[in-house]
Amino acid sequence: MRRSLPALLLLCLPVTALAGRRPAPPPLAPDVRAQAAVLLGRSLASDEPWRELTQLADDVGPRLSGSEALNRAITWAAERMRDDGLTVTLEPVDVPVWVRGEEQGTILSPVADQLPLLGLGWTVATPPEGIDADVLVVASFDELTARAAEAKGRIVVFDVPFTTYGDTVKFRWAGPEAAAKVGAVAVLVRSVSPESLSTPHTGSTHYADGVPKIPAAAITLEDATRLHRWQESGKTPRLHLKLSGEDKGTAPSFNVVGELRGRERPNEVVVIGGHLDSWDVGQGAQDDGAGCVASMAALDQLAALPVHPRRTVRVVLFTNEEDGGAGGKAYAAAHANERIVYAIEDDTGAGVPLGFQVEAHTADEADDPNRATQVMSALAPWRDLLTPLGADKLSLGHSGADVGPLLAHGTIGFGLEHDMSGYWRVHHTEADTLDKIDPMMVRRNAAALTVFTWLLAETPELFDGTRPLQAQP
Repeated sequence: MRRSLPALLLLCLPVTALAGRRPAPPPLAPDVRAQAAVLLGRSLASDEPWRELTQLADDVGPRLSGSEALNRAITWAAERMRDDGLTVTLEPVDVPVWVRGEEQGTILSPVADQLPLLGLGWTVATPPEGIDADVLVVASFDELTARAAEAKGRIVVFDVPFTTYGDTVKFRWAGPEAAAKVGAVAVLVRSVSPESLSTPHTGSTHYADGVPKIPAAAITLEDATRLHRWQESGKTPRLHLKLSGEDKGTAPSFNVVGELRGRERPNEVVVIGGHLDSWDVGQGAQDDGAGCVASMAALDQLAALPVHPRRTVRVVLFTNEEDGGAGGKAYAAAHANERIVYAIEDDTGAGVPLGFQVEAHTADEADDPNRATQVMSALAPWRDLLTPLGADKLSLGHSGADVGPLLAHGTIGFGLEHDMSGYWRVHHTEADTLDKIDPMMVRRNAAALTVFTWLLAETPELFDGTRPLQAQP
């Protein structure tokens, strides 16, 4: 996402410097601080989120939209939150359904070998017999344009090293369209990750109207670079591909919503959550089972307080984040007339919690770093409460795909930020399994969400962007 120079300068300023531009926010009340410390201790002592993540990963498994596994996960999550005494609602969402089917990749020459691959979400199928074609490897869209005459009738391979997810994922998203425009018969994309252990990473792709739809898959970093080396040495690799991806239309699904009604400002809502669906490979443990159970644990801890927070708190376990985003859009549309003041998403794995990224939009849905910075200034007195977890960092950034649609209605978004050094190697792969997660990190992430949500829901002095919050009936 492009940012203006002033926005980039803001990113470089510490929160303390930004806070100095406006009157210092009032200190937290001693009872609020004391309760935050109690919540932190209780969260760190609870193994409930780990037990629930084990159930979700091992007993339900991968949960692609429209699948029976996702339906089981929805039932499971609703039952768990009801067991905790929460009010639970299943909000209907129509979700698109894509099925992977059979997949096969083979290197025919210059050396016969298997080619591990994963079809990209929404890929079309090859002919039943598959495709045999020569390869053209490119490292950018510009190179593809420059070599367009060579691409016709070939399998285009994008061998693009990872820089950031936002910069590199565009080759997975738009690669099939670009390759189809120059006459390619299929496209393979180097997996969007800085590292790989010969494991391909899937993810959604996109077909533009009026452009031929060609089969699309992800291959490993190792194979993308091997194909590139052969081409640079004067050889022309030839591959066999067989993909069976199929669009199955739509199916009914649900966002799972658990609510704790606020004691003084019930019409001011704080949303926390993650997405319950996952890709159809691995177990969906990091992406985003860990975020779901941490959010559920946070609401459970708040519900156990002798007095509920001032504002209403809702956990929303969104459906269809991975291959459509229907859950987030449906939730924002259904609740457009409510005052959802803040929304927190936990969807970047289960590494060490580092803090929270803050995001705000203007009325035309453009980034509003000034508004987000004002919120960061108001939050500055809280940071020491999160320091024991190492989660006291506040920065401008992305809140999350599911809560993003709420920002157009004035909601301030927060994204729980993690150490992602171990995340990318398993992201969207068969290796996204429970054994990659440290149970203590699940507790720490649940604790960070619990404390931060408590403060957002309880503290009356915060700013909703540029104006103080006003109590509503």
